[in-house]
Amino acid sequence: MKFSKLSQLVLVAAAGLVAATLLTACQIVTIDYIFVTCSAGASTGSAGQIQTFAADAESGALRPVNSTTGSGGTNPIAMAVTSDYNNLYVANQGNNSVVHFAIAGNGVLTQKDTITTAATPVYLAVNTANSYLYVVSGTASATLTEYALSSGTIGSATATVSLTVPGYTTDTILPTAVNVLTNDAAVYVTAYDKSAYNPGGSTTSNANPGWLFGFSIGSSGALTPVSGSPYQAGVKPSAVATDPTSRFVFVTDFASNDLIGYNVQSNDIPEFQISGPYKTGNQPTAISIDPRGIYIYLSNELDNSVSAYSIALPTGTPSTIVNATASAGNATDTDPVSIMVDPSLGRYVYTANRLGNSISGFRLTPNTGALSSTQLSPYPTGANPTFVIGVPHGNHAVQVVTP
Repeated sequence: MKFSKLSQLVLVAAAGLVAATLLTACQIVTIDYIFVTCSAGASTGSAGQIQTFAADAESGALRPVNSTTGSGGTNPIAMAVTSDYNNLYVANQGNNSVVHFAIAGNGVLTQKDTITTAATPVYLAVNTANSYLYVVSGTASATLTEYALSSGTIGSATATVSLTVPGYTTDTILPTAVNVLTNDAAVYVTAYDKSAYNPGGSTTSNANPGWLFGFSIGSSGALTPVSGSPYQAGVKPSAVATDPTSRFVFVTDFASNDLIGYNVQSNDIPEFQISGPYKTGNQPTAISIDPRGIYIYLSNELDNSVSAYSIALPTGTPSTIVNATASAGNATDTDPVSIMVDPSLGRYVYTANRLGNSISGFRLTPNTGALSSTQLSPYPTGANPTFVIGVPHGNHAVQVVTP
């Protein structure tokens, strides 16, 4: 049965009303605002959008709030927020733009400034000091660009680095993600060599396919390659995350279904954890670490699931967490491509499900890390959601959840 657009809107509104009704048994307290990038329609070239949801403190259930905001372009692919949660940045691949939005206390977004990137943006990250925005871009080559930030406003590029593999400088390197250590000492980029790994196509290189690039960040923002960079990172690294103590780097390998761990040594050198790599679900796409730095969560695109791990301290070794049904997988809607842990309490996990046109929610058990579905999950979104991120609401922004 096909529904008209009006009928679909009525159904979504009805679902929101049901959610609100079911949550009235206890007072609704918003702990986070959750933002998801999506499109106004499923067709190519549909306007990019940012939808806002409020997360309930008691249940983790999401309800839509505020008006949908245009992303400032088409095909929005990634987001990042400043550590004070006052600014949000969106990368739009359709028009090669990064758009800055101010975040109000009630979660309302106001578009501010925009920059145009020289190549297609892929991923974003902001350092803890909120002084630099890092953008990886390129569909035929890989570039890391550092932009100065001033009260959230994007300034000029302060550093630009081409990512190449020594000995294979003519190979096509494609970036997938970027992350900055919490102490702002270094930035890490994942990328793969398309000349060596090209499913369904030809290859022209015998280089290792997957790589992790590391750069130390100088006091003026200068980027210096970390000794030994780049480092091997499987076949097709798809995401990278660092823990809140700046001691560990974790990378997902989409092609090998692995989680790769590194211990950050002196001079920001990531040393491969010899007990790894660690198995994941099929085609891991994204990674998130809880605010305390003791649990890791991955979205698995092919399995439609989330994998959970505990981080053994002080070694950083991940161990698989099983849920109440003795399963290592936690079911999402179709095609989870992005994942986050709520920044307020670290009690809820959310995924953006591209083909499901939804967000899946999970309650995180604080003492074990095990997950269970939140009330009424999944929650409908616009077409083809690509990224999910959150900011604390009100006093929850100052709660202590760090290690």
